[in-house]
Amino acid sequence: MSKNFHLNSLACCIQKLYCKKIIAYPTESMFGLGCDPDSQIAVENLLSLKKRSIKKGFILVAAYYNQIKKYIDETKISANQKKNMFHYWPGPFTFLVPSNALTPYWLTGKSNTIAVRISNHLSIVKLCTIFGKPLISTSANFSNMPPCLTRASVLKNFGKDFPLLNGNIGSEKNPSKIINIMNGNLIRYA
Repeated sequence: MSKNFHLNSLACCIQKLYCKKIIAYPTESMFGLGCDPDSQIAVENLLSLKKRSIKKGFILVAAYYNQIKKYIDETKISANQKKNMFHYWPGPFTFLVPSNALTPYWLTGKSNTIAVRISNHLSIVKLCTIFGKPLISTSANFSNMPPCLTRASVLKNFGKDFPLLNGNIGSEKNPSKIINIMNGNLIRYA
């Protein structure tokens, strides 16, 4: 078995997540970077790698709702708002929802909301199901640079030994739409 095959395997990527490391993986429209959202060390390393401000917060991506539920203040979401989210999920729609008071600042940034998505992309579903929790999902790029759309560009930017899950990006041409569930406003993807 080659070293590259090992670095691209699901088992290797899951092991890296358990070890508080950053991985790259295909998403609906581009390659993403992710890590354990509950690990401050992993998130700080991701911020440093991307040269990104902690004030922006992150998107959490999950295989199913129960994986993200603990980060959300459900008392502030109406039954109709929740029904609206599930109308679009699973799929390429991210919702800004009220964050639970215990949600770490490194996920919310300067906001009292958290961005969440239930994905139907096979790579994300596998990662989150086997890891047993959501992942941070941010574009595989350095801040203010174009996102990586190919495996080659991920490895060029982050190094040939960077853990990159083998798989293809989805057919979406743009990043997920971000919708504020409280007021229905569409927020441009940054």
